[in-house]
Amino acid sequence: MVSVTEAQLLAWTVPLLWPFLRLLALLSALPVLGTRTVPMRVRIALAGFVALAAQPALPPMPVVALDTPVAFALVAQQVLVGLAIGFAVRVVFAAVEYAGEFVGLQMGLNFAGFFDPVSAAAGTATGRLYGTMVAWLFVVVDGHLLVIAALVQSFEAFPAGPQPFDFLRQTLPHQWGAELFQVGLWVALPVLTMLLFVNLVLGLVSRVAPQINIFAIGFPVTLGIGLLGMLATLPLLAQPFTLTLQRLLEQLR
Repeated sequence: MVSVTEAQLLAWTVPLLWPFLRLLALLSALPVLGTRTVPMRVRIALAGFVALAAQPALPPMPVVALDTPVAFALVAQQVLVGLAIGFAVRVVFAAVEYAGEFVGLQMGLNFAGFFDPVSAAAGTATGRLYGTMVAWLFVVVDGHLLVIAALVQSFEAFPAGPQPFDFLRQTLPHQWGAELFQVGLWVALPVLTMLLFVNLVLGLVSRVAPQINIFAIGFPVTLGIGLLGMLATLPLLAQPFTLTLQRLLEQLR
C-alpha cells in the first residue's frame, strides 16, 4: 500500500503553489489578459501551465504548512507582487491612453464620449484608439513574454521568505504615478505642438481678417491637423511604450 505523508505532500505542492498564486494575481491585473473577455478558467489554466513550466528556472521555495500564519503572509506576498507587476504594465497603458485623452481634448473630440464595456469606464474616441493600438503593440513586441520573464525573475529579487512585504520598500509603487504623466506628455507632445501652432495661426487670422468666422473654420482645421498628426505619430508609439515597459519591469527583477 502506498502511503503519502503530509510532509511529502507539502514538498510536492508548495513549490508549485507560490508561483501559481503570483501568476494568477498577475493575469488578473494584466491589461490584455485581465479583461472581462478572458474567462477566469482560462487565466487559472494559463497560470498553472506557466507555473509548472517555470519550475526549472525558479529558486527553491520554502515548504511551509498551509495552516500557519506564515503561510497566510506568503499568500499575501504572492498576490501583492503579482498585482504590482500587473499594475506596472497598467501604468504604461494608462499613460498612452492619457496621451490620447489629451490629444482629443485639444482637437475638440472629448465631446464624443462613450462607455467602454471592456474596461467598464467612460472614454473618448482618441483615448480608445490609443488604447487599442497599444494593446496590439503589447502583443506584437512580445510584451506578455517580457512580463512573464519579469515575474519569474522576481522570485530572485523578492523570494518567498520571512520578509513578505519587503518588495514595497524596494520598488516604491506609489511613485509610478509620476511615470504616467511623464510618458503621457512624451507621447502627446508632437501632436500638441502641431495643434498649438495651428491655434496660433488661427488667432493671427482672426486678428488680420476679423470678418472671417474663426469658430466656423477653426474646428474642422484643428480636427484635420490633429488627425494628420495622429496618423504621423502613431508609428512612433513603439519606442516610448517599450522603453517605459522595460524600465518599470526592471525595477521588479
